[in-house]
Amino acid sequence: MRTQVGIVGAGPAGLMLSHLLHLRGIESVVLEDRSRAYVEGRIRAGVIEHWAADLLIEAGVGERLRHEGLPHGGINLSFGGALHRIDFEALVGRGITVFGQHEVVRDLIAHRLGHGGNILFEVEGVVLDGVEASRPRISFRHQGRAQSLDCDFIAGCDGFHGVCRPSIPAAALTVYRRDYPAGWLGILAEAGPVCPELIYCSHPRGFALFSMRSPELVRCYLQCAPDEDPGRWSDEAIWRELRARLADAPAAALQEGRILQKTVTTLDGFVVEPMQHERLFLAGDAAHIVPATGAKGMNLAIADVAVLSRALETFYRSGDSARLQSYSATCLRRVWKAQRFSWWMTQLLHLDPSASPFDRRRQQAELDYLVGSEAAMRSLAENYVGLPLQG
Repeated sequence: MRTQVGIVGAGPAGLMLSHLLHLRGIESVVLEDRSRAYVEGRIRAGVIEHWAADLLIEAGVGERLRHEGLPHGGINLSFGGALHRIDFEALVGRGITVFGQHEVVRDLIAHRLGHGGNILFEVEGVVLDGVEASRPRISFRHQGRAQSLDCDFIAGCDGFHGVCRPSIPAAALTVYRRDYPAGWLGILAEAGPVCPELIYCSHPRGFALFSMRSPELVRCYLQCAPDEDPGRWSDEAIWRELRARLADAPAAALQEGRILQKTVTTLDGFVVEPMQHERLFLAGDAAHIVPATGAKGMNLAIADVAVLSRALETFYRSGDSARLQSYSATCLRRVWKAQRFSWWMTQLLHLDPSASPFDRRRQQAELDYLVGSEAAMRSLAENYVGLPLQG
């Protein structure tokens, strides 16, 4: 097989890159080791930044997003028994949209396959060869047959545990990592939201987040130990703890619907530099992970491939590789700002087991300052709805 760009991974990064390249007349093939049903059913992030929603709509894959996505003009902070709204629209003139990552993936897959896109699911044994040569190759097995894909460039969009990043010599990379001392016990439940917008809770018992995926489906989280066993939590205990950590007024409106899913997610910070090596470019979780507190994961992945698709278009139109050479530096400026914001949100809202009484009082003072300062709220709003896309 032969294509211009070989893409490993059919998550938001790989699929969006393939779609953006298609719009620019550039061929690609996407290789995914999971089944289509698994990829489309994988529940992940649900907050889409303002610019990212605009990009999906402008690119022709945002029709359901426009009609089914839940626009939010702000978020709520719950602490000290009271609820405080941060009005994004009033502060920065923009909001966010809640629309599940799996829904974005579903739409991208349908669009690519409906327009002649080449996505191979359930591939095995992916190996990258010649990334330092002018014609790299991806070897793999599909439907029991050994195959290879010759391409000009490889995009590694296969996540943190994928094969692409380890294909770069370790000496060529610098890894930055921070493990946060908290995890999230998350549930997906059949219930209506307690509030039209997300609620972030800081409570002496720990952090909680009240989100939604639709008017009938909620996604809620409780701070727990990173190695917590979700099986230890009964449905009754989860609802009881969620109610305890929520401010009085919304707690009274909490619906205890049927829980469909329980998971535990760790909070991790990870960045690899550079995000490229010769003809191999990393995007999304293959290059960086942020704590979910700041709602940046999928948005960073889309930002990466927006930059990469433009750089590839410039190369194929004019032969100019300057944008490709600066891909990593361009993306990393945004990545580190997202890491900073995600760290700030995490330390602001979570209970640190090692925190002293002084630390806890300082945290309470910071929350009190935030909701009383227009400048502080504007900074939060600016970062949450998404910084301008560069490059």
